[in-house]
Amino acid sequence: MLLFLSDGQYELFALLIISIVLSLSCHEFGHAYVAKLQGDRTAEAAGRLTLNPLAHVDVFGLLMVIMVGFGYAKPVPTDPRNFTSRYSTLWVAAAGPFMNLVLAFISANVLYYLLSTGNLADGPRLFLAILAQINLLLMLFNLLPIGPLDGHYILPYFLPKRVAYQYQVYNLKYGTMVLLGLIALSLLGVPIFSYLLGFASVLLSYIVFV
Repeated sequence: MLLFLSDGQYELFALLIISIVLSLSCHEFGHAYVAKLQGDRTAEAAGRLTLNPLAHVDVFGLLMVIMVGFGYAKPVPTDPRNFTSRYSTLWVAAAGPFMNLVLAFISANVLYYLLSTGNLADGPRLFLAILAQINLLLMLFNLLPIGPLDGHYILPYFLPKRVAYQYQVYNLKYGTMVLLGLIALSLLGVPIFSYLLGFASVLLSYIVFV
């Protein structure tokens, strides 16, 4: 993202930062809100049941986004002992990516609607397009079942118990290393996450109904 600054694309850089902060905040709010619905108020007590970016954005994580293109927000704290259902972990984990899907759906359909009316300036058009793409990308990325990503909480619910247990053991030992390895390879030029971006572009056409 620093390339945008060095190329003088200040508007694009600013819109990317705003979109990322908004998307991460909604993602984490989704986790906190569903955790409360499932009986756990840990996130609410920690001040995370809010859309205020200051409650969710991690300064170092945001700097990583700016410097290398990958980053993170503050994880939402939960206490599974308070959950009221054996599926609570699944719903809480899925809530973050679901919020990204909702944001992508809204921004993409608003974009295409305004384009059809011809009443859309370049700035808002670019912002809505970026917001839709970033949220689809965040959704897909977080659904990867490796390391600490949301997908590693979701996948075990769709596996036989014995396989799910083995997966959780191996992910606990090696998942974070695998994720960091994939990120490192991507930074070195291996187009690993380009496939996610391509899939996000394809998925975009399926969520537009205007």
